[in-house]
Amino acid sequence: MEVFIVVLVLLVLIGVSNVIYRFVPFVPVPLIQIVLGGFITVLPIGIHLQLEPELFFILFIAPLLYNDGRHTPREELWRLRAPILLLSVGLVFATVFVVGYTIHWMIPTIPLVAAFALAAILSPTDAIAVSALAGRIHLPKSLMRLLEGEALMNDASGLVAFKFAIAAAVTGVFSLHKAAFSFLLISIGGLLVGALLAVIIAGIRQLLRRTGLDDETMHMLLQLLTPFVLYLCAEEVGVSGILAAVAGGIVHAIEKDKVECDIGKLKSVSTSTWSVYLFILNGLVFVILGTQIPDVTSVIFKDPGFNNIVVIGYAVAIFVLLLVLRFVWSLLFTQGWRIFGSYSKEASSFKALIMTTISGVRGAVTLAGAFSIPLFLSSGELFPERNLMIFLAACVILLSLLTASILLPLIAKKRVVSDESALAFEENEWHVHILQAAVRQLQQESNEGNEEAVEAVIEEYNQMIQQLGLKDSQYRRISRLNQDEIALRMEALEIERNYIQERLEKGTITKSHAEFYNKMLDQVEIILANRFHLWVLVFKRLIGRLGELITGAQHSGRRALTEQDIESLRGLRIECGQVVINQMGPLCAPESANDPTECVVAYYKQLVNRLRSFQLHHQRKKEAFDETRKELHWIAVQAERYEVQNLYEQGKIDRGLVSELRRLIRDREAYMYEQIELG
Repeated sequence: MEVFIVVLVLLVLIGVSNVIYRFVPFVPVPLIQIVLGGFITVLPIGIHLQLEPELFFILFIAPLLYNDGRHTPREELWRLRAPILLLSVGLVFATVFVVGYTIHWMIPTIPLVAAFALAAILSPTDAIAVSALAGRIHLPKSLMRLLEGEALMNDASGLVAFKFAIAAAVTGVFSLHKAAFSFLLISIGGLLVGALLAVIIAGIRQLLRRTGLDDETMHMLLQLLTPFVLYLCAEEVGVSGILAAVAGGIVHAIEKDKVECDIGKLKSVSTSTWSVYLFILNGLVFVILGTQIPDVTSVIFKDPGFNNIVVIGYAVAIFVLLLVLRFVWSLLFTQGWRIFGSYSKEASSFKALIMTTISGVRGAVTLAGAFSIPLFLSSGELFPERNLMIFLAACVILLSLLTASILLPLIAKKRVVSDESALAFEENEWHVHILQAAVRQLQQESNEGNEEAVEAVIEEYNQMIQQLGLKDSQYRRISRLNQDEIALRMEALEIERNYIQERLEKGTITKSHAEFYNKMLDQVEIILANRFHLWVLVFKRLIGRLGELITGAQHSGRRALTEQDIESLRGLRIECGQVVINQMGPLCAPESANDPTECVVAYYKQLVNRLRSFQLHHQRKKEAFDETRKELHWIAVQAERYEVQNLYEQGKIDRGLVSELRRLIRDREAYMYEQIELG
């Protein structure tokens, strides 16, 4: 039961971290998750999770690296093979010797071989941390591929070097020739074993399909089990389980490309399942990392044998040395065109070198490796300065995350647009992209029961896409509301409310119709509101409901609308729209195409004309069709929002464009809401 509660709390923290990120998007999710993990640990009834390195590697690192292998472009990996090997192998061993000797020189109580072990575990960058940080920053594509390839490969080289150094520290025996041969055997063997097993598993899957076993649930289970099988089998025969998982992921991607007649439904199930699975695994990695930080630091800070300031100074010095070494190493090898001849000028510039240096983020792999340092030597003595080594590793992880989080957004290339027309064109292209994502989602929702409604909504989206291609599109003018237009829309809603109140006081409309109409206006206002205004509206609604409860007022709620009610409300909507046009029309600038008042008036004219046309032709749809169509609209809008967030996390669009696209979605949602509610 205790384990269940711990897991449940960790999962809740993952959800909380993403909620917090929505309010503070400038702070990366990994840092938020680390802070939450540390916070839950320092509470009086905090959770203390014992990190088991081997279990951590197989549960988290194996499936995450397998997935990275599935999605990393193989052509890019091959094109950048030289710089990737130089960073993932050459830089690792350079770090072991340079940083190892420096650590032993600064802290003589750490034996030289143990210092080599600490340097080895500090050398690999963390693929998970790199992906989490790079996803929100517009990094050059070639640099992104280089970082991904490095992170895929250097875990193995760093861990192998670490294991040899630890073995030498424990036994006091070390052979350079034997270590070099073992490194090649473990690395190449891991790649070969992973690839071979992945081919066998792929063959089993194909055999099952030929025998008619096309159940997507079973095939999905095979996918999820594959990285664990690869890792365990590779480790069992004495080669790198991490590289086996990476190789297996690459083979899986090759198999997917070659198989033309894949199970259609499996693609959808696989995408959704892996999305949730990776979301949980990525979150757990950083939350668990956060739970370890307080215990690691408290051991050193409470030990009177250590000067806290001096120890922190050691950590800062090691981190700076890692940055300098990474920069110098990258600089030296970017000068040779034979090695980096395939590099673009953008990726090999001084700015790119700085970003490459800062992007060398350490993560959970480093801490898990540090925790695997044994407690005792072969002689029975305590391993020298084990707690200090773990503390230094934790500090370097935090420093690398903080440095990358703060400096990369400042250094990374911003979105540069030559003029307003180019900006509008770029925005228009991405707007079309998210509309197409909504269409794809609607196609997945189609079935025999809602096929007609799906086609109707898809047709609406296709019209939007076509209209976005026209420079003078009325829809584009209406949908691209700026802040002044939003303020005027709010004023227009207030005009409608006042008109409804006048009609209610005169007794020309019923109270139920007035309540329904005001609720619709409230919903539109919430959709259009900015964040501060939204909280004000929510607070006002809560106060109003509390007042009803205190005074005992009856809340009628929303009853089912009859055909006559719909007709009356549609007529009322036309009247309110005409009142807004009459009051705001004279305020329009006579010769201004971008006048916000003119845009709002045009919006109401379009709405009134549509409703009048609807009344004229009596195009009343069936109730079931209307409800299905309304539900599909919200599904499509959510698909748009998801696509925008996905593009942002992949680094394809910056924060400014994200805000603009979200505003377009919000404005369209308000427009759709008013259209749907009254036909």
